[in-house]
Amino acid sequence: MSQQRQALAFSALHQKHNPVILYNIWDAGSALAVEQAGAKAIATGSWSCAAAQGYQDGEAMPFASLLQTVQRIASVISLPLTVDFETGYGAGRCDNLSALLQAGVVGINVEDQQMGSSALNGVREQCEILTSLRQVAETQGIALFINARTDVFLQQPDASQHTALMAEAKKRLAAYQDAGASGFFAPGLSDPGLIAELCEVSALPVNIMASSLTPPLADLIAAGISRLSYGPHPYIGLMETLTQQARALY
Repeated sequence: MSQQRQALAFSALHQKHNPVILYNIWDAGSALAVEQAGAKAIATGSWSCAAAQGYQDGEAMPFASLLQTVQRIASVISLPLTVDFETGYGAGRCDNLSALLQAGVVGINVEDQQMGSSALNGVREQCEILTSLRQVAETQGIALFINARTDVFLQQPDASQHTALMAEAKKRLAAYQDAGASGFFAPGLSDPGLIAELCEVSALPVNIMASSLTPPLADLIAAGISRLSYGPHPYIGLMETLTQQARALY
């Protein structure tokens, strides 16, 4: 299947009340395992990719290392591949995206936080970033799925405060859509009523990240999500098992 056909197929997997499930991976071996388990698409997680190479999350892993990892993953799988692009690695994000597209990627996550800070980019600034990335993809003839992530909820760990953040999230959702986003990612949002409210107003597929706080999958499906991802949790769980096994041995 051509890259463009994979991109269109990946986009088509995002269906309200019938979400695409992404069990995030970090290298070629984990990608193959998830593919063989029956996944419909493969997604990297920035935290997991970095940790697997001994780096902290937050673009501490050099982009060249991420690209090499992505190239290796793409070379062994047959499914659509989407990559956690974080903020795009700074001013060179357009060139970086071009390299990822050449590697075969058909989707990216792009977040609106200011790397190394608790602040978010202004809406206009983030929209300019999204538009520039869309232009890169169009130049290469790829219907790239740009999953626009907002950290509005993730940066407020007190879920009781999330209702007050909905207006800001909705504002960013509308703006990001106009700027060329394909989907809207709201990690940290776990209240089923608020998730349903966001899905109701969104013309874009809504992505929620599973955690110990999110409701069961059936409730998320009923709320109308189109995509469920697992972020760093698969990697964390496996590393905890590895540590326990090694501790028992030693």
